[in-house]
Amino acid sequence: MFERLSVMLMKEFLELKRDRWAMFRLIVPLLIQLLVFGYAATFTVHHVATAVLDLDQSQASRSLISHIVATSRFDVVDVAKTDRQITRDINDGSATIAIVIHAGFARELANGQGAPLQVIIDGTNSNTALIALGYLGQIVAQYSAREASAVTLAPGLAGGPPRGLRLETQPWFNAGLDDRWFFIPGVIGTLTLMQVVSLTAFAIVREREVGTLEQIMVSPIRPVEFILGKTLPFFLIGLGDITLISIVGILWFHVPFLGNPLIMLLGASLFLLATLGMGLLLSTFSRTQQQAFALNFFFVNPFFILSGFAFPIAAMPKALQWFTLINPLRYFLVVIRAIFLKGVGLRALWPDLLAMALLALIMLTISVRRFHKSLD
Repeated sequence: MFERLSVMLMKEFLELKRDRWAMFRLIVPLLIQLLVFGYAATFTVHHVATAVLDLDQSQASRSLISHIVATSRFDVVDVAKTDRQITRDINDGSATIAIVIHAGFARELANGQGAPLQVIIDGTNSNTALIALGYLGQIVAQYSAREASAVTLAPGLAGGPPRGLRLETQPWFNAGLDDRWFFIPGVIGTLTLMQVVSLTAFAIVREREVGTLEQIMVSPIRPVEFILGKTLPFFLIGLGDITLISIVGILWFHVPFLGNPLIMLLGASLFLLATLGMGLLLSTFSRTQQQAFALNFFFVNPFFILSGFAFPIAAMPKALQWFTLINPLRYFLVVIRAIFLKGVGLRALWPDLLAMALLALIMLTISVRRFHKSLD
C-alpha cells in the first residue's frame, strides 16, 4: 500500500513540477490577497469628508471645529453659509457628515447649559457612518470636559473641578487596538479554506474530465490509495500556505505570535482535514470543472461570511448561528487568533479543536463513501 501511495504522491508532485506556473498560482495570489486584506480590511476611518455650518461664529464654536479637525479623523470640505448648502453637500456625496452649530452655542456653553450640536450624517454607508459618529462623539465629549473644567477653575468661581465618572480603558492582547492584528490571522484561515477546497475539488474533477480517472482505477491502485494520493499533497500545500502567510503576517505586518507552534500545527492540521473533506465532497457532485467552480463558489462564500471573520456570529439570526456550527473556519479563526494574540493552550482551545476533529471525521467519511459510489 505504501509503495502504491508513494507512487501517487510522486505523480502529483511531478505534475506540479512540470507545470511552471503552478508555484506561481499557489504562492503569489495568496501573498497579493494577504497584502490587500492587510491594508484594505480595517474598521479605522480617517479623513471623513465634513461640511460645517457655524451660525454662532464665536471663539467657542471655532475652537470646537479646530479640535475636531486636529484629530485627522475629519476633513472640512465645505464651510457652508446656509442650510441649503449642507443639504447639497450630503445629497451629492461630497460630505459624509455635516456639523451645524446653532446661534447661542457659546453663551449656553458658558452658562453651563447643554449646548446643542446638530450632526447630519449620510447613512448610505452605515458602517462608515456609525464609526465616524462614534469618533465625533468621543471628540465632542473630550472638548466638553475640557471646557467644563476650564469654566469651573476660572478665577472667582468657587469649588474644584467637576466630579463624576471617568472611564479608563485598558485593552488586553492588542493595546493599540490595531485592526491588522485582528484581520491577518483571519486572512490566514480564509485564504487557506478557499485554496485547499478549490484545489481538491478541481484536481479530482480534472482527472475525471480528461479521462485519466478510469485509467487510474483499472490499475492496481485501490480507491482509498487514490483518495489519499490526491488529497495528501493538498494537505501539505495547505500547511505550507499557512506557514508562509503566518511568517509574512508576523514579519511584514508585525502581528505578534505568542502561542505554541505545535498547537498551531494541530489546529491547522484538523482544519485542513475538514477542508479537504469538503473539497472531496464537492468533487463527488461535479462532472466538469465548471460545475466544480459553481459549487465551490456556492459553498465557500457563505462559509466565509458565516465564520466570524468580519461579522460577529452573536449578531446573526439564531438559525444562521446554528448553521455556523458546521463551519470549520468558525473554529479555526477562534484557534488561530487565540494562539497569535493570547498565547493560550489546549486547556482553552480544546472545544474548538474537538469540533474541527469531529467535522473532519464526518466530512471525510461522507466524502469517501460518496466517492466510492461515484467510481462504481
